[in-house]
Amino acid sequence: MLDIRKIKENPDAVKAGLKAKEVDCDAIIDRILELDVAIRALKTSSEGRTAQKNKLAKENGKLYGMKKGLEKKGQDTAEVDAKIAANTCESIKIDEENAADLEKLNVLNAEYRTAMLALPNLPDADLLPGGKENNEPLRYIGEKHSFDFEPKHHVDLCSNLGLIDYERGVKLAGAGNWMYTGMGARLEWALLNYFIDTHTADGYEFILPPHMLEYKCGETAGQFPKFADEVFKIANHPTENTVFYMLPTAEAALASVYRDEILTEKDLPKKFFAYTPCFRREAGSARADERGMVRGHQFNKVEMFQFTTPEGSDEAFEELVKKAENLVAGLGLHFRTVKLAAGDCSASMARTYDIEILIPSMNGYKEVSSVSNARDYQARRGNIRYRRADGKIDFVHTLNGSGLATSRIFPAIVEQNQRADGSIVVPEVLRKYLGGIEVIEVK
Repeated sequence: MLDIRKIKENPDAVKAGLKAKEVDCDAIIDRILELDVAIRALKTSSEGRTAQKNKLAKENGKLYGMKKGLEKKGQDTAEVDAKIAANTCESIKIDEENAADLEKLNVLNAEYRTAMLALPNLPDADLLPGGKENNEPLRYIGEKHSFDFEPKHHVDLCSNLGLIDYERGVKLAGAGNWMYTGMGARLEWALLNYFIDTHTADGYEFILPPHMLEYKCGETAGQFPKFADEVFKIANHPTENTVFYMLPTAEAALASVYRDEILTEKDLPKKFFAYTPCFRREAGSARADERGMVRGHQFNKVEMFQFTTPEGSDEAFEELVKKAENLVAGLGLHFRTVKLAAGDCSASMARTYDIEILIPSMNGYKEVSSVSNARDYQARRGNIRYRRADGKIDFVHTLNGSGLATSRIFPAIVEQNQRADGSIVVPEVLRKYLGGIEVIEVK
């Protein structure tokens, strides 16, 4: 959620920033400004009437005192009674007007919140406007594997080596699913262990969050309401009238860990990583270059996440980028780091760098990690704050990055490390998790 002060101070700059993301929110911003004025006017008039009611109550208190004095003296109290009655009628009228305004205020506040939630995050000023065409490759890391034979597709390699059973994965759960078998399951688990051990050594706290989340988690992360139809829903939960959502990424859970809480400055930064399967309705296309496990309805991922002060935000971003790069480099794979243009960043993020790995059969690079900085956007949606050393309360900054997703690392390992006989060289860092096996060979 954007800061309303920023919108009010310079609405044209906010509109221009969102247009750089290829989103036209002019009408929404204009309506937000109208609603802000109307809400403030209602609050002001209600506060004025409430002050008048308090004044009347105070006056009636004095009148009741006068009435008692007159009664003790045996004098007529009709004039005082009339004044008390008039003040009481005026108070009742104020209550009715305030109740009517409160009803209007609730409607306007609901519309205001809906409009604010619909606005994407502003991109950082240094990002190029536009979409993928303006993404900037920053660096290429690792040597490209060269082959003196015709390299095979990872689907064929995995099938021949008994690593993945694609047919039975589809039989069990439909298109967009696969099943790890034998050494394939062990290789997948070795990757996860490698990620976990690395993050633990770097001082990050390991989290295993629930896989089924409430709506508020998706709203805080910025995925809902816009993308609520792109995730799997659990509607038959025993809790009546409650719908739960299968998490599309651990970010949706981690972003809400401190929702509606106030941290202290000395608590920050908070550095977490989580392992979860991720569930996505979108599972790729029927294109030949996307067959296999490049896209699927379920895949494994380790997610990094940080809560920081605004001052520590940029440093945290660079740290997460470097961590993602080091994980891929540690596997001995060729990849590149790309700075995304404003329009290619997700709705919640102010900046994103993608770590893209070469998958030879696709003749190109595929993202295996997106490292992003949401600035205070998610914190405002989830009311996540911290108390500075001087006592002032401010919103935290949140950052996340895949560290890493396996569904593209796995095929990249298989394809980049294949040999002419169809065997695969196991990356050195994974061998300790596989009992020292160096090569996976056809049986």
